Amino acid sequence: MKIEIISGSPRTGSITKRMALHLKNWFDQNTHHKADIIDMKDWPLPPVQSVWVSEDKAPPEFQVLAKRIFNAGAFILVTPEYNGSYSPAMKNMLDHFPKQYHKSFGIVTASPGGLGGMRAAQQLLLLIPALFGIASPHMLITPSVDRKFSPDGDLLDESFQQAVHTFVTEFLWLAEKTVTEKVSLN
Repeated sequence: MKIEIISGSPRTGSITKRMALHLKNWFDQNTHHKADIIDMKDWPLPPVQSVWVSEDKAPPEFQVLAKRIFNAGAFILVTPEYNGSYSPAMKNMLDHFPKQYHKSFGIVTASPGGLGGMRAAQQLLLLIPALFGIASPHMLITPSVDRKFSPDGDLLDESFQQAVHTFVTEFLWLAEKTVTEKVSLN
């Protein structure tokens, strides 16, 4: 299965990208699934004017991004908290594409503060059904992310390993089931 990890912060040096890097490395080392990172810093999308309904309907400079979105079997949304919600850059990107029928979404939030982006996670629980996706009920809420992960995505706080393991295990269970169901319906 192809998993796209969307690193929602467009900021250079984003500390939430540490989570995206860690998850990509985890999938690469522990599964046969192909995980890649869509870094919002690399995709300065214009405000939504229309939905790109296929790869070839996207502007030429965004066709690579469109191909990745259309070919993904599942998504993990990694976001900091912006004024009690998720990244507006990530929302703008998701709005450029049609609904993601029956695709699984993992929710990962990160913050240097003590709540770990909990309010952003709550908002994502409203967004994912609006995209016709299925949210994994096990979210990865990460307070003090700057002390838990290195800039390269290495885990610094071993006590957080169980939270990561539970998140990826439950996300994969859901994603594998929904991909299997989708294939059997076709």
